[in-house]
Amino acid sequence: MRVLGIETSCDETGVAVYDGGRGMLAHAVYSQIEIHACYGGVVPELASRDHVRKTLPMIRQVMAEAGLSARDLEGVAYTAGPGLVGALLVGAALGRSLAWAWGVPAIGVHHMEGHLLAPLLEEPVPDFPFVALLVSGGHTQLVAVAGIGRYQLLGESLDDAAGEAFDKTAKLLGLPYPGGPALAALAERGEPGRYRFPRPMTDRPGLDFSFSGLKTFALNTLHEEVAVRTDPDQARADIARAFEEAVVETLIVKCRRAVRQVGYPRLVLAGGVSANRRLRAGMDEALAKEGARVFYPRPAFCTDNGAMIAFAGWHRLRAGQRDSLSFAPRARWDLASLPAV
Repeated sequence: MRVLGIETSCDETGVAVYDGGRGMLAHAVYSQIEIHACYGGVVPELASRDHVRKTLPMIRQVMAEAGLSARDLEGVAYTAGPGLVGALLVGAALGRSLAWAWGVPAIGVHHMEGHLLAPLLEEPVPDFPFVALLVSGGHTQLVAVAGIGRYQLLGESLDDAAGEAFDKTAKLLGLPYPGGPALAALAERGEPGRYRFPRPMTDRPGLDFSFSGLKTFALNTLHEEVAVRTDPDQARADIARAFEEAVVETLIVKCRRAVRQVGYPRLVLAGGVSANRRLRAGMDEALAKEGARVFYPRPAFCTDNGAMIAFAGWHRLRAGQRDSLSFAPRARWDLASLPAV
């Protein structure tokens, strides 16, 4: 079965074709960073309009790279939520229309299920069951995964997601959008141990997260230290290093706790923040002490992309799941509400 996947949940347009026998045939991602950079964040209306301009040409591009025509496809998958409603509508309307015109079934995919399943595109493939840490600009969730569609939420952020905290703290430090990668790059120049930030909610039971206080702690440290340090740029790098270490250690503590709690010897790490180098190195080392192995998607599949949507949609279409002609993109969507495959 060959499935076209379309991702338009926020500020990346992603398109891919997945074949159950041959794997990923072609994929492409277009980022809107330049459009939103001058505003310091995503402008929903501009994001939607750019998806309108880019999605159809990218479908033609990916189909050509895969050497396929419309008659070679057997299904269409599109991101139905969660995300920006206007952006979701673009991919949903186009994906559903193409499926109807081509006479093939269509399926709306949960964006976070796409991220969760992305590591299954790599070798070795993690076996079920496993614990998944979904960590991105909009979500930080720990999920027990017994199979596709068999999800139990173990914990989540009570305020800012980790990626959101990265972006907001980067803005405080005067770094350009997107802030997360810029902060990680600045942290490489920071002096380890110069500042120590709190590790929120690690001193109490449970698997929930809270990152908004770290942002405030970073702001207070910035105001106190930059004025008295002889090298303000180094002070900013030291603060970036301390912030990144605090977020990484907090995520690691919670993941170790989750693996112990459910007894699964595998952890899947997915979402945009999963590309962070320090997080990957620290998670590998920490989970090895628990007798567990960590699985990641390749960096290109950490951020939003069409490959994960094509792959997740392929699993559900192959199982006989279909969507009707009507569709309703969802800004919010409980991952645990998805049907099992």
